[in-house]
Amino acid sequence: MGFDGLVVVSDPYLQRRFTQADLRALQAQYAGLRDTAPTGRLRLRDLPAALTCLGSPTAMAAGKGEPLRGDAGKENSSPPEPALTDKEWSSVLTAISRADEKPQLDVNFELFLRVYAEMQLRLKGGKKARERDGGQGIKRSSSSSAAFLTASTTTLLHTISESEKASYVGHINAYLAEDPFLKNALPVDPATDQLFHLTKDGVLLCKLINLAVPGTIDERAINTKRLLNLWEKNENHTLCLNSAKAIGCTVVNIGTQDLAEGRPHLILGLISQIIKIQLLADVNLKSTPQLVELVQDSQEMEELMSLSPEKILLRWMNFQLKKGGFQRTVTNFSSDIKDSEAYACLLNVLAPECSAKPSPMSVKDLLHRARLVLEHADRMGCKRYLAPKDIVDGLQNLNLAFVAHIFQKRNGLSKQMKQVSFVDGVSDDAQVSREERSFRLWINSLGISTYINNVFEDLRNGWVLLEVMDKVAPGSVNWKFANRPPIKLPFRKVENCNQVLKIGKEIKFSLVNIAGHDIVQGNKKLILAFLWQLMRYNILQLLKNLRFHSNGKEITDNDILLWANKKVKDSGRQSQMGSFKDRSLSSGIFFVNLLSAVEPRVVNWSLVTKGEKDEEKQMNASYIISVARKLGCSIFLLPEDIMEVNQKMMLTLTASIMYWHLKRPTSYSLDADNSSLCETSSISTSDDSASESSIDDSGTR
Repeated sequence: MGFDGLVVVSDPYLQRRFTQADLRALQAQYAGLRDTAPTGRLRLRDLPAALTCLGSPTAMAAGKGEPLRGDAGKENSSPPEPALTDKEWSSVLTAISRADEKPQLDVNFELFLRVYAEMQLRLKGGKKARERDGGQGIKRSSSSSAAFLTASTTTLLHTISESEKASYVGHINAYLAEDPFLKNALPVDPATDQLFHLTKDGVLLCKLINLAVPGTIDERAINTKRLLNLWEKNENHTLCLNSAKAIGCTVVNIGTQDLAEGRPHLILGLISQIIKIQLLADVNLKSTPQLVELVQDSQEMEELMSLSPEKILLRWMNFQLKKGGFQRTVTNFSSDIKDSEAYACLLNVLAPECSAKPSPMSVKDLLHRARLVLEHADRMGCKRYLAPKDIVDGLQNLNLAFVAHIFQKRNGLSKQMKQVSFVDGVSDDAQVSREERSFRLWINSLGISTYINNVFEDLRNGWVLLEVMDKVAPGSVNWKFANRPPIKLPFRKVENCNQVLKIGKEIKFSLVNIAGHDIVQGNKKLILAFLWQLMRYNILQLLKNLRFHSNGKEITDNDILLWANKKVKDSGRQSQMGSFKDRSLSSGIFFVNLLSAVEPRVVNWSLVTKGEKDEEKQMNASYIISVARKLGCSIFLLPEDIMEVNQKMMLTLTASIMYWHLKRPTSYSLDADNSSLCETSSISTSDDSASESSIDDSGTR
């Protein structure tokens, strides 16, 4: 249930899969079926007969939401759709039952939605899709076309690509071969399921994250004993998923149980994202300022800064192809490169000395031509992320990885960056850059449909901010007055931003001297100030929504401060913080004490330094962040934020630890009258699955 009749479900895929009208109609159907079930209880085995007579949600809505019962319902329904065979239904129910956490219980609304969605998918997909499916369910899935990072191998049909698996295994074998912990288990055989067994303890995935973005995980926090118990494995999986979020992966549909069970489609999807982040790390102006060669003026510079790494890579590729006289424009990494002509031209431009005869262009057979292209790439020193057939088949993920690797090895750009005035704004103040990063990753973790690459550029049309507002304050956005991208007229963007600010005022944000056009113009200071209030509001609402602890009272920054100090004091430690800008926090000792207070076993005190020198502070800060993520805290700060005592990040770190602690079965509650804290027995359950968006998926759980 939600605001003003809003139907909210916890699974982000289901929430996106159906419109509100669909959900309301299906909710009415579900209620009717449950009420009229022969045994009074709706079971999985009852669904084939019940769902076969249902039309589309639209047709149900036309019937005013009345449950369809036999012939009476047919008057208002659309013509009956082809039914699944008994064998297909058996396949669906077996997979759904296997995926559902408690299949023996009555069918709840979300399980009903999953089965209904799978039925519709199979009916629309036809025989070919059903044969390809192999009977897999839709417990967890990812469906976003907004950005390359969300286009993983995880699909509704749960199919996996053997080519992708082989490619990712090759990457792991090459880059982690010398890792002290993993070297005895490598190389992995791509022809087997060894990869999925190897990831069950969480160590390999943590190592892969550190390979993609060095320093993300303090490896001292990883449980690396040869024999790990279930608790230690779960800690590694939780650390992995929260750290994956912290580098920009989309993990809202993945939980620790999925990793523990070694579910192939989810593991490959996560590995795919991590490897892409590693390969595309340099495809931006900050890491490769020579990319300025691709633009001619400040307007093009702004456009380049707002592009995803994938789009920048396409632009770079076309820039090089133009040098080689290539007549076509490559717009994707699938159909446009199937004939290998673009690859042949690109490699000749970048490394003409590595060319050989016969020339790929002189060969008509596409597989032979693709093979010659890859041989040219090998002579350049580029690892193969794909086979000749993968080029001909247009496998997007692998072709993207291949081009990214070529860019890493030899981008062909001038080492002497041209001196133009509009380059001056590329390098940001360090703190501004870190805050932009934190807010960007937080927004992406919410599971909205738009993937953010640059906060200052991607928020300017107001649409993303409306999506975020709808996540943290469900029902607050009037979508009738929202302008969906692409938006060409500036005043339409201002309209979106004005609605964002209107909602902000309604939820008591401080919005002095900020107007819609400030966001449209990309005013960094004002955008960061607004995003901080939005992030803080989200955290405080999550704490407030733990009503058993807060008694429904508003949570303040001071409540969080008092809670943290009391927890540390009650544990017998002496450190305290006077405020979230207390300079003593830079040593990290207070946060180590706080983490130990909420979970004594999680801190290895032999790894904690005195925090007096900068090097010691760095070690403590890195350890604190990894331990907090290991517990289950979803945080996006960097060690520098602790060392420099960034007040905003200190609050979010403390609040995240508090939120995690208060969700546990036994915890502390806030007294409504005097904000004192008393120990209680909570009816909530601990959820370390790390599958929540931000700290929580919807902002209201």
